[in-house]
Amino acid sequence: AVGRLLELSADEKTRMLYEVREKARRDEAAKIKTAHRKGKAEGEAKERIGIAKNLLGMNLPPADIAKATGLPLEEIKKLRQ
Repeated sequence: AVGRLLELSADEKTRMLYEVREKARRDEAAKIKTAHRKGKAEGEAKERIGIAKNLLGMNLPPADIAKATGLPLEEIKKLRQ
């Protein structure tokens, strides 16, 4: 690692290319992580909606469903229609 660092720091052009590649690698990793979080959040929201629909089918009060699922009461009322 030390030899590689010395090699890269000896040539400014090589060092700049390395830094650009590293930035691109970090940016891509951040995009993947963000996409994963977004997908997970969307999946959780769909799951809560599905649970709310099931609870509505059991004729539970919308306020109780909102409390159980964490969904806004307005959204529960929309699902009921």
